Amino acid sequence: MRTLSMTFLIAALLSGCNDQPPDNTGGTPPTPEDAGTTPQEPTDAGTTTDAGTTPQEPTDAGVPPEEPLPSGPPVPTGPANVPEFDPAFPQQTRAPEVKSKTAVQVTEVAAGFKNPWAIAFLPDRRMLVTEKPGALYIVTPQGEKSAAVAGLPRVDARNQGGLLDVEVGPDYAQSGLIYWTYYEPREGGNGLAVARAKLVDGEKPRVENVQVIFRMFPTLESTLHAGGRLVFTPDNKLFVTLGERSILEGRKQAQDVKSHFGKVVRINPDGSVPQDNPYLSNKEAKPEIWSVGHRNILSAALDSQKRLWIVEMGPKGGDELNRPEAGKDYGWPTIGYGEEYSGDPIHQSPQAPGMEQPVYYWDPVIAPSGMTIYSGDLFPEWKNNVFIGGLASQALVRLMMRNDLVVGEERLLTERKERIREVVQGPEGALYLLTDDTNGKLLKLTPR
Repeated sequence: MRTLSMTFLIAALLSGCNDQPPDNTGGTPPTPEDAGTTPQEPTDAGTTTDAGTTPQEPTDAGVPPEEPLPSGPPVPTGPANVPEFDPAFPQQTRAPEVKSKTAVQVTEVAAGFKNPWAIAFLPDRRMLVTEKPGALYIVTPQGEKSAAVAGLPRVDARNQGGLLDVEVGPDYAQSGLIYWTYYEPREGGNGLAVARAKLVDGEKPRVENVQVIFRMFPTLESTLHAGGRLVFTPDNKLFVTLGERSILEGRKQAQDVKSHFGKVVRINPDGSVPQDNPYLSNKEAKPEIWSVGHRNILSAALDSQKRLWIVEMGPKGGDELNRPEAGKDYGWPTIGYGEEYSGDPIHQSPQAPGMEQPVYYWDPVIAPSGMTIYSGDLFPEWKNNVFIGGLASQALVRLMMRNDLVVGEERLLTERKERIREVVQGPEGALYLLTDDTNGKLLKLTPR
């Protein structure tokens, strides 16, 4: 186990100069769609004592070295649900509030989407947009929407289920392949599946030769917490984020390598297993597993160093920003910073030996969904900042980073009072968002 001292963490911060209910309600009881852990769920948290590991391998990104670190009070969010849990290191939560210097113009590109979930850009700057009930559309930069793409498999769209993420294959120019995640109805329940197919463009677009390349196992009857984000890497690998299905039967498998629940998995684009995955030597483990101990991961992106970052939903308190590394355990349900929606405790401690600490956590929660790490030129001050869609928080959450630690936080678009489901960076450097509503919108953010 690698553990950074408090002295190192402080030095890293001071030097380095770097209709639809909520997914998390931050205190109200869970609701049928995008709910958190139910009050009735028992816990299987273990006894913990020592601190786990903390962020490693600092990098100078986010805040220019010549600029001082932000200071002052945090974003006003109200009292913590679990105030008795102290952060493991300074500014692991409630970083100073910051304000963007650049004025932002919000343009409504299109509307009329039924609970849209994800955006992916085609090479010609048109967008693929998914709707949770099961439809996929091609949308022009001017907001013109195609007919629904034909040929998609049936989805289980109850509660959090449905058609979720979509990505354009790295070899799309040659193959025409697109990839998507969805709740796959099965005998005995459902599970997250990843499919790919060739997109046939035209007046009546369709997909051909649909192939399911990954299935979450075991099958379970749950309409909650299946995760579902896709991230391609430059070395032609595919990360898939998975949840632990919320109910106790699934929750207790989040740290079990014989189950896909509560994991990040890593596969090749054809669904085969990379030969450098961390659990290949364990004959009992699912070979696709990259990291374990996650709750429900609905946000994922690569940084400028092509490392994976995720944000996962906590229960009542305890949403987490993590940088999952191969073979590591991120603690759920043994450790964490939240509690049950009933107010009952889940964890005896937020720290334990051999379990990773989050880079940052929120209590109360933001209810995260969608994520991008900004690399464009339209907003120079946002370079290397993390952007996260906020559902219950009804905000676009911006995190300023230095040395892989959060040094400032901003809540954007709060005046719109809309649930932000997705955020991606467009090819020209604008940010594109989806609002989670039965009349969902596709928004574009540019400098004013």
